[in-house]
Amino acid sequence: MRPRLPPLNALKAFEAAARHESFTRAAEELCVTQGAVSHQVKALETDLALKLFNRERQRLIITEAGRDYLAVVRDALDRIAVGTERLLQRQNAGVLTVSTSPDFAAKWLVHRLGHFAEAHPSIDLRISASLHHVDFAREDVDMAVRHGDGNWPGLETVQLCNEELFAVCSPKLSAGRARLDKPADILKFPLIHLNNRMDWTKWLRTVGIADGDVMHGPVLNTASMAIDAAINGQGIALARSALAAWDLINGRLVRPFAKALPLSKTYWIICPKAVSNTPKIVTFRDWLMDEALQDLRALKKIGWSPKST
Repeated sequence: MRPRLPPLNALKAFEAAARHESFTRAAEELCVTQGAVSHQVKALETDLALKLFNRERQRLIITEAGRDYLAVVRDALDRIAVGTERLLQRQNAGVLTVSTSPDFAAKWLVHRLGHFAEAHPSIDLRISASLHHVDFAREDVDMAVRHGDGNWPGLETVQLCNEELFAVCSPKLSAGRARLDKPADILKFPLIHLNNRMDWTKWLRTVGIADGDVMHGPVLNTASMAIDAAINGQGIALARSALAAWDLINGRLVRPFAKALPLSKTYWIICPKAVSNTPKIVTFRDWLMDEALQDLRALKKIGWSPKST
């Protein structure tokens, strides 16, 4: 059974009064009345059955027993203060482990990590790229960026962006001998597929091409590979807004046509609700949101008006 401890406010009043040798000055420091400090000290003396101060001619004289107890109380309060400071430092700084998909890490996040390190050198950022969804109860992960509909019960979710699916290719390919003047011209080039050929079938139908041959071109199993293949001029790919943004902004990709397929799923920033207001988590979440907003501004400068986040 844990030993009974005196009230913390009484210990704080005693320590301040002993340091200042005055109830009045202790009250000023603690932002309470002089009577409140006097009452706390008297209650502590009663609780301990010891006299901690002698009151002589309006002076406060600590007793020998009080001096011995003061050393113990100061040590305890100092330890609490140091422990509290270390805890706050861990919340504001230290290791921050973020789980995300390999595609998001490769095409969105990795290019920007230097910006975050410069702005927040006290946070030791660790990125864990994996296809599986992290189990916060079992894994040493602070937060995650997931692709989905935002429905994760028990977790704090913040939408990073909206997304749509559109055609992208290398600027050299679009300006080559076989020009991309109309959507049907896409069929002159290899089509880069992700997992299956259904997305290209849907996109072509939206531009009025119901019987286009989509059977040519490679089928890849990651979005980052499909985008990189398009950058390298290997064909035309369908890409999601978030993953293509960096390469569009930096001129490695272009959109030959504005037509896009709306997507119901997008990227979300998630973490357990219990830690959602932890300073380093708030810092990283705010930074992610700011980066996404900067993408929108940059895309508008090159003539594209995507959906807002």
